[in-house]
Amino acid sequence: MCDAYTPAGEPIPTNKRFNAAKVFGHPDVVAEEPWYGIEQEYTLLQKDINWPLGWPVGGYPGPQGPYYCGVGADKALGRDIVNSHYKACLYAGINISGINGEVMPGQWEFQVGPCVGISSGDQLWMARYILERITEIAGVVLSFDPKPIKGDWNGAGAHANYSTKSMRNDGGIDVIKKAIEKLGKRHGEHIAAYGEGNERRLTGRHETADINTFSWGVANRGASIRVGRDTEKEGKGYFEDRRPASNMDPYVVTSMIAETTILWKP
Repeated sequence: MCDAYTPAGEPIPTNKRFNAAKVFGHPDVVAEEPWYGIEQEYTLLQKDINWPLGWPVGGYPGPQGPYYCGVGADKALGRDIVNSHYKACLYAGINISGINGEVMPGQWEFQVGPCVGISSGDQLWMARYILERITEIAGVVLSFDPKPIKGDWNGAGAHANYSTKSMRNDGGIDVIKKAIEKLGKRHGEHIAAYGEGNERRLTGRHETADINTFSWGVANRGASIRVGRDTEKEGKGYFEDRRPASNMDPYVVTSMIAETTILWKP
């Protein structure tokens, strides 16, 4: 993996790693050892018709419900690809920590983390590349569109689980609450950087919060930020930013979360 520069030595516009590395190199950020776990959702599509894998051509499968973490040939559509990707990531040394079938049939998720700082973006980009290579072999199209099918079907996100050393230590829940408050104050800026087409996904339905409203809650899938029950109970831990779209740039999202919660002084 490499990052790219112009002949003059400037980072090219798509090289988002350059600025992220500055944030993660800041002494205050280094001291906090930011951990990330990213849940990357994606959809597998039939090659020539851009329609989800396993869906009847021109038609729809049964409604959502039995597909999430489902088993069976009529519910888990494309598991061979998913398992191959998992094994390839392990072989490549990527810190992949899980896979699961998602709410919409033909949609899957893998998780990368915990990773510290810039390595989160590095590892997620490589995991995406490996996935696309495997779908290519399988003759299937990979989509990171945040809402590939209109209507009563879940979109695809890239939830970012995050903690700092202060959050993981005793009394960390207070640090978490302060960080969430800061994220709320920069909601618009974060949304603008959290992926294209996200407005089609963040509707307040299908386990999302409305794009225009910032909210947080314990064990609440309908909030912008979710705090886990364990974190609340133990008074320390991590939180989950549920706003990023599946097509987000992990360098942008991870560094922005660190910048807002550690460096930004409102």
